[in-house]
Amino acid sequence: MAQLPVPGRPGPEPGLTDGAPYALGRLPDAPRRVLAELHDAGHEAVLVGGCLRDMLLGDVPDDWDVATSAHPEEVTARFPGSVWENRFGTVLVPGVTPVEVTTYRSESGYTDRRRPDEVTFHGSLTEDLARRDFTINAIAWLPDVPGLVSGRLVDPFGGLDDLRAGRIRAVGDAADRFAEDALRVLRGVRFGLRFGFATVPETEAALRAAVPSTATLSAERVRDELVRLLSDARIQPSLALRRWETIGLLEVLLPELARLRSVPQDKPRGGDALDHSLWTADALPADDPVLRLAGLLHDVGKADTRSGGHFIGHEVSGAAQAEHVLRRLRFGGRDIARVGHLVRQHMFAYDDAWTDAAVRRFIRRVGPAALDDLFALREADNVASGWGEPAVGGLDRLRARIAEQGMAPLAQRHLAVSGHDLQDALGLSPGPEIGRLLDRLLDAVIEDPSRNDPEALLALARDLHDSR
Repeated sequence: MAQLPVPGRPGPEPGLTDGAPYALGRLPDAPRRVLAELHDAGHEAVLVGGCLRDMLLGDVPDDWDVATSAHPEEVTARFPGSVWENRFGTVLVPGVTPVEVTTYRSESGYTDRRRPDEVTFHGSLTEDLARRDFTINAIAWLPDVPGLVSGRLVDPFGGLDDLRAGRIRAVGDAADRFAEDALRVLRGVRFGLRFGFATVPETEAALRAAVPSTATLSAERVRDELVRLLSDARIQPSLALRRWETIGLLEVLLPELARLRSVPQDKPRGGDALDHSLWTADALPADDPVLRLAGLLHDVGKADTRSGGHFIGHEVSGAAQAEHVLRRLRFGGRDIARVGHLVRQHMFAYDDAWTDAAVRRFIRRVGPAALDDLFALREADNVASGWGEPAVGGLDRLRARIAEQGMAPLAQRHLAVSGHDLQDALGLSPGPEIGRLLDRLLDAVIEDPSRNDPEALLALARDLHDSR
């Protein structure tokens, strides 16, 4: 667990110390300027939320949040080019380092278990902190002026003590907090795993009780939270999704994956198909969460194709299911196609007896742009399976064989003739026949690259057209 700085001793970068006053001498220019200008205009403004929490833990924040007594129209007037983003009083101050500025507010009446029915702007920082999810996110730093190099922590709910003790605790009544927004279930799990914190019993009980309500969350919010989880290098996907499984969240949000539990696997590492899928995601890089999704879902078809200890065609079934999952979660078309293609192709079986033509057909089927992804997925699959050096060596040899192909023609655009050439030479009109002939010519050239010659291809095209 990350440790807070101790009293009287300089803390880790960016320079926060655990004493009074708290010094933020290395606060970046953007949030410093926003705080200073709001103070100069006579408003209270504080650093708040996740950025302050991360600084207290010695981390460098990913983004910056300021809360203020100023109303949104006053903030937008103070910062030309800023954008009032929503009815909750959030204003984005753009720049190299964007800063979100939100007016102190209270919320009530969460009819849809996501958004408050009523939002009231006011000047009370304590009331603003009271609406937040967890105590570690309900701490504010109120700077002294001028200079903004020191200030005091405003911590009405004991968030600093919870940071020191490594606790996830809801602000106020835990059941009320989760009833307000079911996404807090997912956030509570992620924060606990990210920081290595334990959830206090009252909050844990309320979190588990709120799991069924996560079914009402919008697909986009679930997607975004899942991506945050998978893209955080501090969180091991297998630990996170086992936690989801333990509290019932996996069954609610990713039932296709949950069905892999107890599907047997005959692999050296052991475990069932769900264990194997989680380990595969672990072995993929956090900076590519979509590739991690492919790892999670690459064997999702096994629940439907098990027969006599085999899973024939599970890659085909799995590709369709993976695409369905990602469509349901509102992923973009490019991500859906990428994952579906990788799942569909992951069961290739290389053998040193492959001819060069077989290697070229493999490249064409997978697509040159997808080869690195597919190899990364297969390597992770092998790690999760417990296969040793033979599997590694086979992939290395296939990589070398692919490299040997150099500039071999692999697509219609690489052919020495075009569709227009075929039209002119054969007297054909534009249409499906042109595409069919180009496909047949490409097959011939992949089998023997020396045939990629205009005269030879036109002669072959004539023969193919005449023999149909």
